[in-house]
Order: sequence, then structure tokens, then C-alpha cells
Amino acid sequence: MNPTAIQRLALAAAVLGALLALLLFAPARWLADAVTRASGGQVQLVNASGTVWTGRADLLFTGGEGSRSTSALPEGLAWRLRPAWHGGPALALGLRAPCCTPQPVQLHLRPGIGETRLDIAPFQGRLPAGLLAGLGTPWNTLRLEGTIALQSQGLGLSLVSGRAQLYGGLDIDALDLASRLSSIRPLGSYRAQLRADADGHTARLELQTLSGALLLQGQGEWVGGRLRFAGDAQAAPGSELALTNLLNIVGRRDGPRSVITIG
Repeated sequence: MNPTAIQRLALAAAVLGALLALLLFAPARWLADAVTRASGGQVQLVNASGTVWTGRADLLFTGGEGSRSTSALPEGLAWRLRPAWHGGPALALGLRAPCCTPQPVQLHLRPGIGETRLDIAPFQGRLPAGLLAGLGTPWNTLRLEGTIALQSQGLGLSLVSGRAQLYGGLDIDALDLASRLSSIRPLGSYRAQLRADADGHTARLELQTLSGALLLQGQGEWVGGRLRFAGDAQAAPGSELALTNLLNIVGRRDGPRSVITIG
């Protein structure tokens, strides 16, 4: 092999090595920047350390650009990202929140030209309700306290030709909620159940009161990536005066009811 060929081979090897090193040791802040852009600034990974593949950061929720509302997940979030095979080439992501997930939450992302799919393995978690305040109106006004318990036997989101389809289900229990707008503590406990149809085109949402002075109920549908929900809030007998301010904020007043509509 002549000297020119050897030089070219050495240069190609050096470039390939540099690219491989860049890929393997890509800094965690690159992932943090991508999350901020994708969420419009509402979800942020700050103080990120490590690499794109293995790292940790403080998880911050905000109301978006220009919002002053922020909240942070206690103890932050750690991740592990690896190439995988999940019905095709995919990325396997493990998320661990020391405060809130007894086991890491496992996700698989399978990108494709016709379909991109995200699958979340069965999981459980408990989050402080105060995190919602970071998302802006009306949560920053309600300033909820309590616990949000999440449980799923499997959840999937698929994007096909720009249309979103949901698979599986999710249970959300809001336990012993309280608000700075009411002297009644706690206001109550509530359950929201999301169940997708077998074809993934429609998911049904049901909200019910488990206990408490504030009575919530409603039904909705998640269709094509959009949620339509209709429900109401009322005060249990004897709690009307103490809950007046809260009922005026959570929806449109219709006599003793506060009507809640989304979509």
C-alpha cells in the first residue's frame, strides 16, 4: 500500500473515531435542549450532567415561554438510553425518579416513515400534586397539595400520517387534595380512568369522586390527539360557602354547579 493510501486510511479512521466518540459521549445538555424545544419550554431538564445515553438532571415544569410559574420534581430525574429491538429498530429509555417511582419506568420509541410509536411498560408512581402549579393557569392559582398516584398495565402512543392513536390505559388517583383557595383540608380524593378502544382511535376518560366535600364527575373522549371533556364540580351539603371561591375558578357557574369543559 502506497504512502498516500495509508494517509487517507489513517485520516478516515481518525474521522470515524472522532464521530464515534462524539456519539458515545454526547453531553446530556444536548438531550436537555431537545426536550425543551419539543415541549415548547414546558418541560425542562436543568443542571444536566452525564451523557445523552446515561445522565441525570433536575426536572422543571413551566407554563411555557414568558410564564413565571415553575415547579421541580424532588430529587430530580435519571435516565438510561440505549439502542434496542422492539418490533423493529428502537430506542429503549429507562427513567428513574428517586422520589416517585419504585422501579424505573421503561419506554420504547420506534421511529418510522409511516408510523412512530412510543410504548410504556406497566408502571406505578406517586407524584406531589404541587408539581401541577408549574404548568400555569389554572394550576398556579389552585396551588394544589396532595398526592397524584399513577398506575398503568401498559400504555402506547402511535403517530400514523400525523394522527395520534392511544393504546392501553392509565389510572390517576388524586389523593387528599387541598387548595389554598379553600379552608377545607382535604377537599377530597378523586380517580380518573383512561381506557383506549382496541383500534386505538378513541380513548374514554371518566372522572369520579372517591371521597370529600368537593364533588367532581365527568366523562370525555380522546380522539385524534385531542381531548373533549364535559363534567362538573359541586359542594357537598354544608360546604357550599367554604367552596364558593374554588367553584368560581374551576369552571363556569351554573347555579350550585361549576361546569367544566375541555375541547
